[in-house]
Order: sequence, then structure tokens, then C-alpha cells
Amino acid sequence: MHEQVPESVAELVRGLERLREQQQAVGGVLRVVARGEGLQPVLDEIVGAAERLCGADHAQLYLREEEVFHIVSQSGGQGAGFEYSKDHPHLRDRTTAVGRVALSNDVVQIPDVLADRDYDYGAQAIVGFRALLGVPVVLEGELIGALAIGRSMPGLFPDDVVELVKTFADQAAVAFANARLLDAVERQRTELARFVSPQVAELVSSPDGEHLLAGHRAYISCVFCDLRNFTAFAETAAPEDLLDVLREYHTALGQLIARYEGTLEHFAGDGVMIFFNDPVPVSEHELQAVRFGIATRERFEELAQIWRKRGSELALGIGIEAGYATLGRIGFEGRYDYGALGPITNLASRLSTHAAPAQILIGPRVYAAVEEAVDADPVGELELKGFGRPIPAYEIRGLHAAD
Repeated sequence: MHEQVPESVAELVRGLERLREQQQAVGGVLRVVARGEGLQPVLDEIVGAAERLCGADHAQLYLREEEVFHIVSQSGGQGAGFEYSKDHPHLRDRTTAVGRVALSNDVVQIPDVLADRDYDYGAQAIVGFRALLGVPVVLEGELIGALAIGRSMPGLFPDDVVELVKTFADQAAVAFANARLLDAVERQRTELARFVSPQVAELVSSPDGEHLLAGHRAYISCVFCDLRNFTAFAETAAPEDLLDVLREYHTALGQLIARYEGTLEHFAGDGVMIFFNDPVPVSEHELQAVRFGIATRERFEELAQIWRKRGSELALGIGIEAGYATLGRIGFEGRYDYGALGPITNLASRLSTHAAPAQILIGPRVYAAVEEAVDADPVGELELKGFGRPIPAYEIRGLHAAD
């Protein structure tokens, strides 16, 4: 004969089981937040967990904008209902469960929407739900949204289930806030990358960012690109034509900079400076800089052919050298850039200025690093402005076939 389990013990077991379910639900939401895949997967996980906790047929999550609640996620596969809800946001009134949550800031139950004289929402005819549970989503004392959980059979949701999903909603609100913050940071970083190099945008929000931005020394490869005949072109071209040429030139360079993992230091009209191996390490950065230079020369020639048809004769000179530089934040409060300073940047600039149209000149350090991988000819020792001794330089013809 089996002994009957005391009610107090059975209640304790049920309580532990509810706690386990709640922890699993919250844990699932936190795992989605940690994956950093954006805000929508977090919203979808919250809704799915709420449905499972209540043993319901479907659930929706609405977020508040002023006095209106807009649907942002739904479980249960009710596509038509979701579209209806998008077109018919909930107001702060008694016609919906969400509206009643907004009025009371508390949990709301509607045992049977068809028997409730105040309920009036068209999604019921589409989805066919009868019982609704509305749960507030509160963050720091402010109602930011509501969960609407539905079943196709009328009747009240059990008290323990209501408490379970209410506690879950409070914890999910914190996870939602964290996910929204991460999403905002990512959007800001993406927006920032439109104005600075993606590597620098990433650096700003990284743990080591402040240290690196403050200034550090690194071995880099520096590339300067400089247009030929641009001054004469600018003196005679219409402003619109001038802007079109610069826009096409900068767009082409921007695409190649990203492809070859370079960091843009600045656009200065017809001059552009790019460096490699900082703030993100680049394997064989000297060779990568040369590859970038060759790709830039090829792409520029395509553009130059188009410009010639418009009557504009423009050419490009490129200079590349490697060496140590000091890198970090330069500028003033409210307007900073990420820059490189040192003799190496001056040398790359002078090589670019000295280069003939369509010529790529490299300095001795780059040549020493890439000579086995490139076709290059010595051009002698160059007298360059700002340097007290001649600098041996080499002209890049191309890459070896195996590279």
C-alpha cells in the first residue's frame, strides 16, 4: 500500500518544478542575448517562452510607443493575426487585454472574449482564441510593453501559471533592455563605420579601445594615393563634375580598403592615406599593402577611361613603405580621427608624390619583405623632400604568378 504524499510536500515539488521552468525560460532568453544576433531573436524567444510557460496556443509581445502598443513578435504561427495586429495597434482602453494592462499596470485575465461585453478586437475572428492573459512588461517601474497569451478554450489561467509568467516577464524585461542596448551599440558602431574605418569603429567599443586610442607604437605599412593633374582639372571643371569624380574615386578606394583589411587614415581631396596592421593585425601586411596598391591601380585605370571620354585626363601615383609609427586619437573634443604619425608616413607620401602616373613606388623595408612575391625594378636612390639622405626605391610591376 502506497503512502499518500502530504499536500505540503506536493506543493513544494510543484513550486520547485515551476522555478525550474522559469529558470529555463529566462536562461533561454539570456542565451539569445549573449549570442548578439540582434533584438528580434530576443523578442521571439521571450514570446515563445511565455507560450510554453502557460501551456497556451499562442502569445504576442507588444511594446509601448507613447500611448500606443505595437506588436513586435508572435508565436503560434498565426501569420494573418500578426498582420492584422500590425495594422491595428492596441490603445489604452478596455477593448483588448493589452489595453486593459495599460489601464491597470497589472495582470489581466479575460476568461472568454466572446462573453466579455467590452472586448472588441478583430484578430479574434482570425485566430479564434477564447481566453486571454495579459501580462505587463515593466522596467524600472515603467510599463514598456505587454504580453498577450491566448488559448482556444475559455477559462481562467491557473494562479500558479499567472505568477510564473508574471515573474518571467519582469526578468525578461531586463534581458530585453540589455539586448536593446547591445542593438543600439551595434547600430551606432555601424553608423560610425560610415565616417571612420570599420576597424576604428570596432576599436571605440572594444575593451582595449581607450588604451589604443590614447596612443601606441606599432609597425605598419603605409600607402599614399595621389591624383595627377587634379589641380588643373579642379580649376576648369564644374563643381558637379568635380564632386562626381571624387565620389567615384573615393567609392572605389573605399571598397578596396575594406577588401584588403586596410585602415583609412584620411581622405584629403585627391590624396588618400591608408595603413595596414593596426588597429587590427594583418598577416604579411607589407604584401597586403602592395596587393592593395596593384588592385587600386587597376581599378583606377577603369575609372580613368570613363573620365577621358568626358574630357578629363587624370592619373594616379602610389607610394608604399613600412616602419614604426605612433598611432592613436588625434584632433580635439568633439572631432577626433584615428591617425598615424612618424617618418614612415612622410616617406610613403613623398614616394607617392614622386611616382609617375600609374606608378607604384615602394621603399626599402617593403621591398625586403615582398621581393620574393613581386616583380619589382629598382629606380635608384631618390632625393625626397624632408629626408637628409637618398632613399632607395623600387617600382612594382606586379605580383608573381604564384601569389
